[in-house]
Amino acid sequence: MNVIPMFASAGITGFESPASDYRQLPLSLDELLVEHPSATFIGKASGESMQGVGIFDGDILVVDRHVTVRDGDVIVANLNGEFICKLLDVPRRLLLSANDKYSSVAITKHDIFTIEGVVIRSIRCHRQSPLLCSR
Repeated sequence: MNVIPMFASAGITGFESPASDYRQLPLSLDELLVEHPSATFIGKASGESMQGVGIFDGDILVVDRHVTVRDGDVIVANLNGEFICKLLDVPRRLLLSANDKYSSVAITKHDIFTIEGVVIRSIRCHRQSPLLCSR
């Protein structure tokens, strides 16, 4: 991957062409974003309930099934057949939103609940990718 060293601040009106000076990094986005390739899946966030932790509608979630789930982690779970992304409150058995507009959800003994993985990264696309469009 070629990286162009470019530093720009908001309100900048112009800068030298960064293409004249670039360097090769021995790094791929897969290596940067995925720790356990065979235990990782990608999902797309929907809704506004996780905005307080920087996850917005349409963001891409990198979810790792290999890492140990800890209290306070952002997780993807299946709750009664619905996939959700929430903060996990282990001691109180709650799924928390990161937006005050949404209530917490108690996990009861009557619920069918499985943790699918821990969100280890989120990615915001500023232009829609044809790979991520619904078909």
